Amino acid sequence: MLDYSALRALAAVVQTGSFEKAAGTLNVTPSAVSQRVKNLEERMGIALIVRGNPCVATEQGQRVCRHVENVGLLERDLYEHIPSLAPSTQLIERVTIHLATNADSLGTWFLEALSAFAKSSSCLLDVVIDDEGHTADWLERGRVIAAVTDSERVVAGCRRTALGSLRYRATASPEFVERYFSGGISGEALRTAPAMTFNQKDKLQARWIAQTLGEEVICPTHFLPSTHAFVDASVGGIGWGMNPEYLARPHLQKGTLVELIPDNPLDIPLFWQINRLAADRFATLTDIVIAVANQRLDD
Repeated sequence: MLDYSALRALAAVVQTGSFEKAAGTLNVTPSAVSQRVKNLEERMGIALIVRGNPCVATEQGQRVCRHVENVGLLERDLYEHIPSLAPSTQLIERVTIHLATNADSLGTWFLEALSAFAKSSSCLLDVVIDDEGHTADWLERGRVIAAVTDSERVVAGCRRTALGSLRYRATASPEFVERYFSGGISGEALRTAPAMTFNQKDKLQARWIAQTLGEEVICPTHFLPSTHAFVDASVGGIGWGMNPEYLARPHLQKGTLVELIPDNPLDIPLFWQINRLAADRFATLTDIVIAVANQRLDD
């Protein structure tokens, strides 16, 4: 049988990032945590932790941690239905829910959903950020139980719900537009005007150009991995970028930002995908995400 004291020690190290912090959460000594993890690794014949600052799980260690979390969910359900089985000398361990979303959703509407869920649940949240075209990969690898994605393809073993579209506007400061686009928006102008890109996975600028001009244009670009800084950088005249309408709207109304081409948005359909095994247990989370998306996203 599996040694669950060792499994929980492993999970605590991965969650906190160190053996010392894990010892504090488990109320044991760091050496005890180290010995439990070492014994587990020797028994399984594989490395589960990459020691460092912070300590991180190997791929096999991540799978073991997901198992520990699933067991925790089952135990919590059991305690809720049969309270007499719950530990009497300690609090029931809190469950951590692992989710994936894109940065723009987190910066515009998804945090509102997480806040509403946190107020109604004792669960903890662990949110990873990735491009909306890649968050489904986290589901496929079993790293998260649910994700906001732009993939219409249903991830194997998951339920998918359409949420609506996150609308983007191609925007820049009036001075930037006058400097680079005084003759209008063209492939030639875009090849000289610096764009802003979130990271190497960000294809929004390319998608807008293809939608608008029907061609591929390679733009000089600044890399700036921050949703809100993206807007601020656009206002500051650093470059043009695809900004969420929700965040760009106040600046468009004040005139500190203008659209490169008026009324020519890029709509990115978003979907909520959740592991079927967790879907019923976290139905409240799904309901909240859908409700907030219905209010904040475009049809």
